[in-house]
Amino acid sequence: MKRLIDKLAEEHDLADEEWRQLIAGEYDRSLLYAKADEVRRRYYGTEVYIRGLIEISSYCKNDCLYCGIRRSNENARRYRLTKEQILECCETGYGLGFRTFVLQGGEDAFFTTDYVAGLVREMKRRYPDCAVTLSLGERERDDYQTWFDAGADRYLLRHETADKAHYEKLHPPQLSWEHRMQCLRDLKDIGYQTGCGFMVESPEQTAEHLIAEMRFLREFQPHMVGIGPFIPHHDTPFYDRRQGSLERTLTMVALIRLTLPQALIPSTTALGTIHPQGRELGLRAGANVVMPNLSPVSVRKQYALYDNKICTGDEAAECIACMTGRVASAGYRVVTGRGDWRNGCS
Repeated sequence: MKRLIDKLAEEHDLADEEWRQLIAGEYDRSLLYAKADEVRRRYYGTEVYIRGLIEISSYCKNDCLYCGIRRSNENARRYRLTKEQILECCETGYGLGFRTFVLQGGEDAFFTTDYVAGLVREMKRRYPDCAVTLSLGERERDDYQTWFDAGADRYLLRHETADKAHYEKLHPPQLSWEHRMQCLRDLKDIGYQTGCGFMVESPEQTAEHLIAEMRFLREFQPHMVGIGPFIPHHDTPFYDRRQGSLERTLTMVALIRLTLPQALIPSTTALGTIHPQGRELGLRAGANVVMPNLSPVSVRKQYALYDNKICTGDEAAECIACMTGRVASAGYRVVTGRGDWRNGCS
């Protein structure tokens, strides 16, 4: 198996049967994680970048079958941050050392193109040394262009699955796999540092689907890849489906690092939710980003995409010393700065 791991690290691609062995085969995963860690150190050393996550709205027009803030969930507690609240979060985060702010939310019509553009311009005016990342779902190309022109640097849009038929099992008919993929192409073409991502072991996902993910990532070459285990939410149609495993998620993190050695890969809150040391293990498997929560404490539990999401303690940006300590315990160091994707570094 070491031969396959070394081959992937060198060639960044494999034949389908080789992918299948590394994804679903029985072998010592520590070999894979060690190689992924070696590669991430080659490009990023021991640096771990922190992003200040601001969850701006739990309203969403969509009805994705896996998501706790889906439109038809009448039990969801909805909120929407004001411009003043968002800027207060940025002020707090800047004082704590954050130099990237991530605005994430459901697809909420309140946040119009012009509203978001004005917000981005004000953030860049106040914090010109900071990067602004948006994660506001599917929009048309003109909207993305307006936000980029206003100063947005990055955009995160998880595609959730690279397989069209599988996508249609996870989403209502109103959502189109083709449009999701077109959005990603538009974002990259405009000039954003573009992030995509998928759920690991989502309902009906197979090893073949995960091979398709690796093929898509290899072709698309995103700057960022955010993945996490599927975690069911009790108020969705998938409430009784099996949760994604730690091992499979860490395996995919490591495989992504070997396929896209320069990628920015978060060790996600979802990993920390399914295992007490999930984020540390993610870093050791090749991830190099963590995203503590800068949202107001009063709303953190309301942005409930899945059950049992960690919302306090080390997840809170205010506990940055705790986060720094946890990162150090994994053998890395939190650094301030924008933490941009590195092109061609070694």
